[in-house]
Amino acid sequence: MRWLIVLFFFCNSAAAETVVLGLSQNKVSITTNFDGSEILVFGAVKREKPIPEGSPLEVIVTVSGPSEPVNVRRKEKRFGIWVNTDAVEVDHAPSFYAVATSGPLHEVLSDVEDLRHKVSVPQAIRSVGAPMGITDAPSFTEALIRIRTANNLYQLMEGHVAVDDQTLFRGRIELPAALTEGDYETRIFLTRDGKVVSEYTTSIDVRKVGLERWLFSLSREEPVYYGIMSLAIAIAAGWLASAAFSFIRT
Repeated sequence: MRWLIVLFFFCNSAAAETVVLGLSQNKVSITTNFDGSEILVFGAVKREKPIPEGSPLEVIVTVSGPSEPVNVRRKEKRFGIWVNTDAVEVDHAPSFYAVATSGPLHEVLSDVEDLRHKVSVPQAIRSVGAPMGITDAPSFTEALIRIRTANNLYQLMEGHVAVDDQTLFRGRIELPAALTEGDYETRIFLTRDGKVVSEYTTSIDVRKVGLERWLFSLSREEPVYYGIMSLAIAIAAGWLASAAFSFIRT
């Protein structure tokens, strides 16, 4: 009976604050001239009781693209030539990952909760093991994060979520031009004292459309025809460039 009472109390407290979410768009179309997009994430906190006393409510928004294994290679200069040496396969790495928070991440989310919910960029990446002989496997994951951060594929935006009266919140996520097609999982966390009190999950559909969709499908379904077409276009472009240059010279 005591356990039932405790469980009932926990469920009630966990459901005391819930997320009502809105997105400026839940579908992104990738066209030939696509140069990125911006998603406005906004919402409200639904309560059946007054705002709890104590630490203020904090909000975390994460957007994660499709994940896939990634081979990370180390290059070393030998005899004046850069060559690949060691390699580690990162088992699970999002193609895109953004974290936006209402304050410094280490203040709004504890390390234990980060480990449990996989919120920060390092926690979102999973690398199970490395080949024998490699003693610095974590450095390969760090290199992957560094490279994708430089390409704006991994983002940490602390303080980019505005929270009004511990009830309304809003933030923006910038999607770069180099997006992988698929479902982008969007999570919203409400936290107090570094602990997650509520979580909401939805998705953003990112798809190629028009000519971009046709070329992508052709390259996957009919690679021979795609190769022939690419070769023909390259030859035609070269011939036109040569003809134009000859015309200018004359």
